[in-house]
Amino acid sequence: MEKLIITAAICGAEVTKENNPAVPYTVEEIGREAESAYKAGASIIHLHVREDDGTPTQDKNRFKACMDEILRRCPDVIIQPSTGGAVGMTDEERLQPTELGPEMATLDCGTCNFGGDEIFVNTENTIKNFGRLMIERGVKPEVEVFDKGMIDYAIKYAKQGFIKEPMHFDFVLGVQMAASARDLVFMVESIPQGSTWTVAGIGRHEFPMAAIAIAMGGHVRVGFEDNVFIDKGVLAKSNGELVERVVRIAKELGREIATPDEAREILGLNKR
Repeated sequence: MEKLIITAAICGAEVTKENNPAVPYTVEEIGREAESAYKAGASIIHLHVREDDGTPTQDKNRFKACMDEILRRCPDVIIQPSTGGAVGMTDEERLQPTELGPEMATLDCGTCNFGGDEIFVNTENTIKNFGRLMIERGVKPEVEVFDKGMIDYAIKYAKQGFIKEPMHFDFVLGVQMAASARDLVFMVESIPQGSTWTVAGIGRHEFPMAAIAIAMGGHVRVGFEDNVFIDKGVLAKSNGELVERVVRIAKELGREIATPDEAREILGLNKR
């Protein structure tokens, strides 16, 4: 079985210090949380960025400042900027971090409900344009899917030349699609042969989904973007604490943890 790639989604665009005071906003705080996750065993930092007051932004200068700070602390880590941004952002805003030459970035393959009246919009032309630009810029997409239909879109767009294969998928479960063993198996069995995958369980589903993924041979995403608690009603002190729990689960199940360079080999990345 492959070594386990752990991705840390350290802040997201929606969670705030009101949810957990340790959620990072500033460049220094983002560097701190990335370092805590890296030292605990994460090889990928999934990155959203904020203004100092917590407002989400896709400004490439802010991304550059945060990426420079992360790499100063964690020189070999893989940084994976989000092109999802926040609800209501334009495509042009969302694509800015891909101009910085990251090894990976996210590519959302469908529109989904995001709570209340919020809709996270990804039209067919948006997906194709994002995929085309990532190919041009040499950025490997992590295909973000919130339900089975988004896998089908990804396969269709790959056949049309908008996404390179082999693809790497991230199954975000507990938002639009249920977070259950049955549904995770269904998703895994629906992707093309040779693809790699990771799972992000939202909220209370984070660690159960992680354990199932580890046993199945997949990879795991944890972090404040998805869940701010280490136990029921107990706030996590850092992203590193969440990663440490995944490492313990993996150890009990016999999975070794991938270093960043080992993750690059598994995902077919070239170090920048």
